[in-house]
Amino acid sequence: MLKNETASRIAVLLPCYNEEAAIAQTIAAFRASLPTATIYVYDNNSRDRTVAVARAAGAIVRTERIQGKGAVVRRMFADVDADVYVMADGDATYDASAAPALVARMVDEQLDMVVGCRIGEAAAAYRRGHRLGNALLTGMLTRLFGRSFTDILTGYRVFSRRFVKSFPVLSVGFEIETEISVHALELKMPVGEIDTPYFVRPEGSVSKLSTYRDGWRILGTIATLYRIERPLWFFGGVGGLLAALAVILAVPLVLTYMDTGLVPRFPTAILITGLIILAALCFFAGLILDTVVRGRREVRRLAYLQLPAPGRVSEGA
Repeated sequence: MLKNETASRIAVLLPCYNEEAAIAQTIAAFRASLPTATIYVYDNNSRDRTVAVARAAGAIVRTERIQGKGAVVRRMFADVDADVYVMADGDATYDASAAPALVARMVDEQLDMVVGCRIGEAAAAYRRGHRLGNALLTGMLTRLFGRSFTDILTGYRVFSRRFVKSFPVLSVGFEIETEISVHALELKMPVGEIDTPYFVRPEGSVSKLSTYRDGWRILGTIATLYRIERPLWFFGGVGGLLAALAVILAVPLVLTYMDTGLVPRFPTAILITGLIILAALCFFAGLILDTVVRGRREVRRLAYLQLPAPGRVSEGA
């Protein structure tokens, strides 16, 4: 049994949508690995027997009517009260036997999140398109935010209470994993990673992911989060492009003026003036928003620090 497992309240959170074929197997696996944990299944408008099967398997079943994994995670994090949160998908693709190691790593090192990085046990478990997309998105997140995780799209994670209760979930769909990663990076939380096997779905279970549609949504989420969290760089970059365009257009006019003392193309000159004004406005907008974001980040950090570190709950600290 996991050290301190009886002292810490552990909740296993399983968001589900049409997982009749796999949810019972998933519940049984997590109950065997974490026998004292409370297992919650949050159904997201399933059209099959997911709810009935989950109840029969002994899980606490609740429902979120707003469609999308992000909406389900928002509801789970708001409703469930625990010291340690283990989140996985209800499709039996994640290795439940790795959960004790993930929890132990978080508690022993007082981390706020431990990510279960997927290692495909079979080619069909981790499709090539998903693997390539994950690598591209992970690399982009690293460039934009300075550091990242090996697998930003994995749904297998362990959270501390202070992570869950300080995380304002805004995403609706599968881009929630990206938002979780950025939240940890922005608040500079102590985090860790452990490689875990990733299995093929059981027969009858179908993936709800779309490589291209969800990939574009995640790209949009990264761009939005970058605009929100790095406004000076974002708007400064836009202003820099506008200023560069103005300089390119101004060079022929300046050369003509130096030769003839005339400005023959007034519309171009007016356009250049407008571009320079817009560039200046972008820069100052970024500067102002950067100050606002810094204040908001400080508030989020203070809310995060209101709760004790993992492992200290049972010590009475």
